[in-house]
Amino acid sequence: MTAPSVAALAWQSEQPRLLGIAYRMLGDYGHAEDVVSEVGLEAVRAEREGAVRSWPAWLTTVCVRRAIDRLRSLARAREEYPGPWLPEPVATDLLPEEVVAQRELLSIGLLHLAEQLSPESRAALVLHRAFAMTAVEIAEILDKTPAAVRQLVSRAERRLQVHPEAPAPRAADPAMLAELVTALERGEIGTLLRLLEDDAILWTDGGGVVRAALNPIYGAERIVRFYAGVYASAQDQNPEAPMRATVVPINGELGLDVRQAGRQDLVTFDVGPTDRLRALHQIANPDKLTRTGTEPV
Repeated sequence: MTAPSVAALAWQSEQPRLLGIAYRMLGDYGHAEDVVSEVGLEAVRAEREGAVRSWPAWLTTVCVRRAIDRLRSLARAREEYPGPWLPEPVATDLLPEEVVAQRELLSIGLLHLAEQLSPESRAALVLHRAFAMTAVEIAEILDKTPAAVRQLVSRAERRLQVHPEAPAPRAADPAMLAELVTALERGEIGTLLRLLEDDAILWTDGGGVVRAALNPIYGAERIVRFYAGVYASAQDQNPEAPMRATVVPINGELGLDVRQAGRQDLVTFDVGPTDRLRALHQIANPDKLTRTGTEPV
């Protein structure tokens, strides 16, 4: 039996970290796995040429550059996507331990916001915030000066409101989610309204496969009306049990797996300064729900 090559051993050792980088940059686990696989193949070719001095540094550089190229190639498809494009959620226990241990920039909310950034800004932010790399180290990967990298990171932090002076984004706690489960299953609109900030935002991603709002829904009252309509429709189809919601661990946080009328929605939340929900991300595109660790519809 042939022993693994040095390149293969290095790639296997670094694979969880590379996957964490690629997923945070792409917001799509399938594409992240593809990028990491491509890095492995390129490592084998590089070993034949004998030009690699530090495998961790080389693998990181190639992974980041491949992810940047992949982001650019995906840009048009995401611009033409029917309705809001949301990241692919992944069950926490399906993520590599190294990815979950460092939760920075892992939540669906921040992955969604990161879509506003240029590929290089996103790479710089991910490497700095999630992997504690210095501006000098990142500069070598992006082929920029350290000063330019620091500027990329600073602007990205301000854009996503994750700069050091800003409070850390907060996830929904179990008690709040328990209230939300009851409100959804019973159609208790008053409870839902109480749990939302007045200026809350709801994004829904059906991918053109299932029905979803084609534009973000702004404001607590409009969000409540949206869910009231969803509940009424579900009740018409199943009066005994219109909706069922279960708390599930997603992307290192807690979200809801909601079932109604033969469909599945995965919903994650951001909590605002008033301890109420300020953002909801509802993913219903079945192509994005294959890694949630839940039973399919």
